[in-house]
Amino acid sequence: MQMTLGMLAVRHGCELRGDPDAVVTHVATLAAAEPGSLAFLANPQYRSQLPQTRATAVVLSAADAEACPVGCLLSANPYLSYAAMAADLHPPAVLSPGVAAGARVAPDGKVPLSCQIEAGAVISSGARLGEQVYVGPNAVIGAECVVGDGTRIMAAAVLYERTRIGRRCLVHSGVVLGADGFGIARDSSGAWTKVPQVGSVVIGDDVEVGANTTIDRGAIGDTVIGNGVKLDNQIQIGHNVTIGEHTVIAAFAGVSGSTHIGARCIIGGAARFAGHLEIADDVVIGGDAKVTHSISQPGVYGGTIPAGEARQWRKNAVRFGQLDELAKRLQRLEQLVKTLTGGRQ
Repeated sequence: MQMTLGMLAVRHGCELRGDPDAVVTHVATLAAAEPGSLAFLANPQYRSQLPQTRATAVVLSAADAEACPVGCLLSANPYLSYAAMAADLHPPAVLSPGVAAGARVAPDGKVPLSCQIEAGAVISSGARLGEQVYVGPNAVIGAECVVGDGTRIMAAAVLYERTRIGRRCLVHSGVVLGADGFGIARDSSGAWTKVPQVGSVVIGDDVEVGANTTIDRGAIGDTVIGNGVKLDNQIQIGHNVTIGEHTVIAAFAGVSGSTHIGARCIIGGAARFAGHLEIADDVVIGGDAKVTHSISQPGVYGGTIPAGEARQWRKNAVRFGQLDELAKRLQRLEQLVKTLTGGRQ
């Protein structure tokens, strides 16, 4: 796809400083850009690369325009504007409707003529696909699943029975939606008995689920992912979790069963949530944080100990194990001071 700078400026509400007839065909970083490239500057860390860029144009803020040696598309939110322009220049592949040889569609599966079903894909009994759905090679759509219009299920993704997905979603390769939640009950002998997981997974519109992420079905009710949620790769979502609209979660995070995360939250990579928690709307959780209690107020939360020099880290780890005893000794000293001073500090 190619577009002129004038077209991009009008389409995305940016101020153009440069030749409106100049053409861009692809996106690139400031450092790697060449004529025909569209780049952007949103992070001040990369400002030093701006004066040397060879891009045809750069999307940036007005404050950075003075240092830009090429065409400028000025935006109050350069990263957001760049995202929209990148989508124009690199649109998704156009569907080639039809069911490929080697795909298996159950006689009572509903697959509109506008869908593209790749070789090895399975559409099970009672499954219903919307218009213009893409199902990649070896993906499995389980019995009685519902997939909304324009959704793309990539290669080797698996939707267990009765999973429901909304419109315009993107489910990447290796995703498993609707596997059993981790429900087990222990008897007096210590043996474990499986608790049937009879709920399902319900996903809203415009959701993206990253590669190898897993979302478990509910134990009784459903696991629910709201509209606009974006999940990175290799995330585990437990049974009966709910995630509010437009929340984003980075890779390696884990959410234990029956935790409710609010809308518009931002969850950092490798963050972990204990089960049965309530997390308010507009909460930010730092990477690698361990969330063990409910959070009732919006804000930024975190807590992790960064890596350090190995010898010092080992010393600190030993002292960490001594904190309880040190706290008790401090309490005894405080009490002794009160006794010696008659309660005066």
